[in-house]
Amino acid sequence: MMRSWENRPDTVVIDEPFYPYHLASTGMEHPMREETIAAGPTNLDDAVARCLAPLGEGMAISYQKHMSAHLTPELPRGWLDSLTHGLLLRHPYRVIASYSKEWEVFPLDQTGLPQQLELLDRAVVVLDSDDFLTAPDRYLPALCAALGVGFDPAMLSWPPGGRDTDGVWGAVWYSSVQTSTKFGPPPGPVPALSDLPTHLQPMAVEALEIYEHLRTGRLVL
Repeated sequence: MMRSWENRPDTVVIDEPFYPYHLASTGMEHPMREETIAAGPTNLDDAVARCLAPLGEGMAISYQKHMSAHLTPELPRGWLDSLTHGLLLRHPYRVIASYSKEWEVFPLDQTGLPQQLELLDRAVVVLDSDDFLTAPDRYLPALCAALGVGFDPAMLSWPPGGRDTDGVWGAVWYSSVQTSTKFGPPPGPVPALSDLPTHLQPMAVEALEIYEHLRTGRLVL
């Protein structure tokens, strides 16, 4: 989605502005932790200021990719009212299966679902990634309409490679993004609950309940 929006000539992209603060404040061990913290900002006020900074000449849209897991209790909420919000959902069994490859144990908050539930009242549109990837050419115009901006066909494809706006963590996390030129096909089947590590299955059940609630009002075409 970052690549899609950045391919518009009127849009500035900001990649996970609270990630350095999140790692520094929680002590979580992620790949490229030290490099991410060094890249900053690690101060909450500075991160918020970056999100609310004026746009450059000729730019009309600030597209900000946020991980809802970064919305920790101490992060102020008032600044959120200055932005227009959309939620992009991913089936929690996919998320937990992916995270379990990096971490043996992690809390429900790390999936970001409780935070998305908190943000639901602020969101003008909710998208499920499984839906979206079935027809990006239809969902992107509808997404733009919901956000109150015009659709640009340039959003449907982009040149491969890294971007200056990618966080330093892109070296670890963005290999498939950096080789992409358009949205990929829909993902395969959702993992079964029994496919997840046994000790994570109770959390997965709780996560699924939140996810099902979030997606009841999702955009469906």
